[in-house]
Amino acid sequence: MASSWPITAVACDVTMDTVGWAGVDPAVDAVATVDTWAMRSYPSRPAGLAVPAAALLLLLGAACPAVAADGEPDRDFTIEDPRITESSGLAASRLHPGIYWTHNDSDDGPYVFAVDSRTGKTVATITMRGVGEPRDVEGISIGPDGDIYVGDIGDNLDGSWSHVWIYRFPEPKNLRDATVTATQYDVKYADGARNAEALMVHPKTGRVYIASKNEDGGGLYEGPAKLTAGSTNTFRRVGEVPWVTDGAFSPDGGSLVLRSYFSARVYGFEDGRLGESRAVAAPFQRQAESVTYTADGSALMFGSEGARSGVVRVEVEGGGKPGSGQEQGKPSGSGSPAEGGAGAGRDQGEENGKGSMGLGAVIIVGVAALWFALKRKRGQG
Repeated sequence: MASSWPITAVACDVTMDTVGWAGVDPAVDAVATVDTWAMRSYPSRPAGLAVPAAALLLLLGAACPAVAADGEPDRDFTIEDPRITESSGLAASRLHPGIYWTHNDSDDGPYVFAVDSRTGKTVATITMRGVGEPRDVEGISIGPDGDIYVGDIGDNLDGSWSHVWIYRFPEPKNLRDATVTATQYDVKYADGARNAEALMVHPKTGRVYIASKNEDGGGLYEGPAKLTAGSTNTFRRVGEVPWVTDGAFSPDGGSLVLRSYFSARVYGFEDGRLGESRAVAAPFQRQAESVTYTADGSALMFGSEGARSGVVRVEVEGGGKPGSGQEQGKPSGSGSPAEGGAGAGRDQGEENGKGSMGLGAVIIVGVAALWFALKRKRGQG
């Protein structure tokens, strides 16, 4: 069955953690199909894909050169902190250029980390006080007031929690380890409890949105105009979305990107409602759990869970607006255009294209191996 999340083929971009597709159209439908099959077979988390996915990564890694960080901000980087093994959300700092806020998944504690994209190193660890014990933190976003919002919204049992929480605190002006007092908001959904991994704060209105996660498609939920501490904040369904692991608004609020494990889409967004959408060139990652726009809106940053996980920059073209008539993005790599990044000239693109057929065969073999491994594993279950 074809996935509802079409994948756009993109330039080869490999690190130890990430693999981008390299203009190979024959593999696209196969990968989209694996996306749907994997999500139906392993609805809470694709842990069962570890071995076949690793084999696919090795196949692709042999066909593409590794990418090294170049010390520039907002480029591809690797999260070096050994404490960050389940990076489940990303948010570009509004106060500190090149800094990205992230957090671990469940069973970690009330911690948020500031990671410098120039080095991949953690430059501040924030401990939230007054929020109890976080249960399953899945999303992070920054509002127009400069506050950081952290979504403790995960529910791997898909509806077992009667309420979830959002934590909020001002983005620190100075980057150093600190303990801050956070405001905690109780959240419930008007149509019943559900699992979610995407928390987005609109950069103009400050309204909070959550995208639920379901194998048959989720919903976009809108919070009240203003969250209230000490009472329940009810989120109401205002749109339909595919399987979502994270999302983010563009800095101007006119676009909303939503990603899944294998693909992503950008939607127009106006008056609190989803508009036209189109595919984004999302990289293939070990466990694709996060996405955010750069602070200037020129690119998307795609992240993954895992030790020393990679964050991949994907350029936004045509202002990133759906309906612009242009492809929504391509990986930048870590080098300048002269080094073969996204801005490489026509000659470089033609040279890269010569190897696309060979790489296509590698991708198809890898996808086939992943498909049959999934099918066999499900049959044994």
